[in-house]
Amino acid sequence: MSSRVFSKEELSAALASMGVTDATDVSRYGSGHINDTFKVETRRGVRYILQRVNTDIFDPVLLKNNILRVTSFLKSKGVKSLEVVGYENPWRLYAFLEGYTSRDIVTEPNEARLVASAFAKFQNDLADIPPPRLDDIIEKFHDTPNRLKQLDEAVAKDVKGRVKEVAAELAFVDKRREECSRVVDLMKSGDIPERVVHQDTKINNVMLAPDGSNVVIDLDTTMPGSALYDFGDMVRTSSAAAAEDERDLSKVYSKKEYFEALVAGYLEGAKFLNEAELANLAFSGRLLTMECGIRFLADYLAGDVYFHTSCDDHNLVRCRTQFKMVESMEAQSAEFEAIVKKYKI
Repeated sequence: MSSRVFSKEELSAALASMGVTDATDVSRYGSGHINDTFKVETRRGVRYILQRVNTDIFDPVLLKNNILRVTSFLKSKGVKSLEVVGYENPWRLYAFLEGYTSRDIVTEPNEARLVASAFAKFQNDLADIPPPRLDDIIEKFHDTPNRLKQLDEAVAKDVKGRVKEVAAELAFVDKRREECSRVVDLMKSGDIPERVVHQDTKINNVMLAPDGSNVVIDLDTTMPGSALYDFGDMVRTSSAAAAEDERDLSKVYSKKEYFEALVAGYLEGAKFLNEAELANLAFSGRLLTMECGIRFLADYLAGDVYFHTSCDDHNLVRCRTQFKMVESMEAQSAEFEAIVKKYKI
């Protein structure tokens, strides 16, 4: 979460620009790393979510265009989604999802299945969004070879003198460089199609209602990409036995029963997948976890300029958990492939 401090006057002015002048309380909300998010209470009893977009990362004009297109399209289909109340860059206001809750950690396999089902439905719901193509909010966001390039640049610059600390991590990356381009290459060849996908498929981006319904939130990176990006990131986050910044690596591994629940939930709804996507479904978890570790490592070497951190080595700790997860997935690769074959029929 951002550590930036906003005055009451700044927050009040942002709300007033979107028509809300009776706020009684505005407080930090959620656990996101990128934007600044607040819950707003009003005298009328109506609640909102107020966000300030991180304009160091996002082009606010392109982002606003995508958000409004996606939310209005889903609304036109009768799909429950985020309701945009106001949008005055860099601020935006959503209706609070009353009765819905979220959690940061998947605690049992059925929750993993629910997450996978929610994102499969999300992809299905956006499959027929009309032209033009959605904007690329972050260029080459899940282009793993590009993430490798960014890492190499951070190593060459070594702005904080940290390269000497990460020889083992860099060797880990070098051993796996060749496979990092697999999905990008298959998309270039046309074997894997471009789809509209969420690209940040953590459980805390699925809001749950008591009746079992759900709403997918945090739509900032919803843009063209591969369906494998979404599934792979689900594996990375929902099968993890430990927190993303766990220092004790003996606690870090990918839980097979959770992977199976993800496959079951996702393939139940993602009937649109072609053979190349299915053939790389298990691999995608390894790829997205590797990519995230590369991103944490590059940011650590660059001086922690992208991800919010709470200590000097936070990004390095995150990198090491991701790489330990990759090792766990590699050790279970045959079992993971067998699970995909079991459910793809």
